[in-house]
Amino acid sequence: MPNMTPNKTSMPEQDPNVRNKNFKEVALGYTEEMAVNEAQRCLNCKNRPCVGGCPVNVKIPEFIALVAEGRFEEAYHKINETSSLPAICGRVCPQESQCEKYCVRGIKGEPVGIGRLERFVADWYMKNGKPTAAEIKPNGKKVAVVGSGPAGLTCAGDLAKLGYKVTVFEAFHTPGGVLMYGIPEFRLPKDIVKKEIENLKNLGVEIMTNMVIGKVFSIEELLTEYEFDAVFVGTGAGLPSFMKIEGENLNGVYSANEFLTRINLMKGYKFPEYDTPVFFGDNVVIVGGGNVAMDAARCAKRLGAKNVYIVYRRSEEEMPARLEEVHHAKEEGIEFRLLCNPTRIIGEDGWVKQIECIEMELGEPDASGRRRPVPKEGSEFLIDASAVVIAIGQTPNPLIKNTTPDLETNKRGCIVAKEETGETSKQGVYAGGDAVTGAATVILAMGAGKTAAQSIDEYLRNK
Repeated sequence: MPNMTPNKTSMPEQDPNVRNKNFKEVALGYTEEMAVNEAQRCLNCKNRPCVGGCPVNVKIPEFIALVAEGRFEEAYHKINETSSLPAICGRVCPQESQCEKYCVRGIKGEPVGIGRLERFVADWYMKNGKPTAAEIKPNGKKVAVVGSGPAGLTCAGDLAKLGYKVTVFEAFHTPGGVLMYGIPEFRLPKDIVKKEIENLKNLGVEIMTNMVIGKVFSIEELLTEYEFDAVFVGTGAGLPSFMKIEGENLNGVYSANEFLTRINLMKGYKFPEYDTPVFFGDNVVIVGGGNVAMDAARCAKRLGAKNVYIVYRRSEEEMPARLEEVHHAKEEGIEFRLLCNPTRIIGEDGWVKQIECIEMELGEPDASGRRRPVPKEGSEFLIDASAVVIAIGQTPNPLIKNTTPDLETNKRGCIVAKEETGETSKQGVYAGGDAVTGAATVILAMGAGKTAAQSIDEYLRNK
């Protein structure tokens, strides 16, 4: 009999007033009993709407049915048939707008906790599973993957399983891309990322770090001089956007990219144990309303800032951040200043002192469907600030574009690639993830990597 409880099985969490002072994981995960109880809420629908909402088409009812029977190792292998990074997806995917959005149980209650169950299965397998050597027959062909973020890792894993010799080229000294430098430890522990990457290496994937493609090698050189049969570009969107307002060049003003990289990848939160200081002061203002803004705000609080403000020009209903991240930020003492927008940053002796904002009101919808914010004349006000973090989006680094003249890009600098295949204007070159779409989610990047892997395989088999 299915468990007809209308609500999800609660997942234990650190107390907000404890966790906002440490970088340990917020959600503590399910026990075996909790996982089985939640899995039994699944109705195992015949039309499987949840699968259609998953960008990598995880076989959701099948793996949940195995969890309900306590067959956790088999559940892991079922997920792994389509997803190379289950421990990561279970933590950072916006399930509420994807798989769980279509869950039938959500009609008269809460949907099944698909993400929580995926995380449980992956974590259980890391602790208890029996790794088996993959039986892969090499096909003699080589593929280069540029970038080791979620798109690149997914593409690499899928191609390796098909027998390709895959080499991943990563610009940083540590693989993982945004999974390592962008998402904080308290949301995605770096040891989890490292274990997932190790699983890919066990498939035969080679990862070369400190390799800035466009500087060390060009895309053309990979295809000709180094004789790769195809190239996948998954370099992400790492170039930060700024507001172009007065005072953005003051000391104490960060892009969210720099702020989070210093904290996450360079372990600034462990200073002076690690030699990466991060200046923040008592009053930190984060500009933006997405997940990156929430991450930056919650990091600033954990570093010791007394007052942390989210300044966002729209209302909470228009905020693009996950509901869970907004909820956690509020619990942890982050103050939200909504419907206001910065107009200038005021300094003293070269350092940030205050930020001037203006109140906004919502007008007619814009191209995104959200109501356009309009300034209220004469409503300017000041917020004391010792540091300001700009988290209003990123665009792709132009290096690949500038060193690959026959690779078509759009006016935002994103690589133009066919959505259904990942094909670009350059033969043998495929692309996906944030390098194509601009900043988006981990799971959408993974879906693009999976699509490109299938297309590369078809291209090389027919070549």
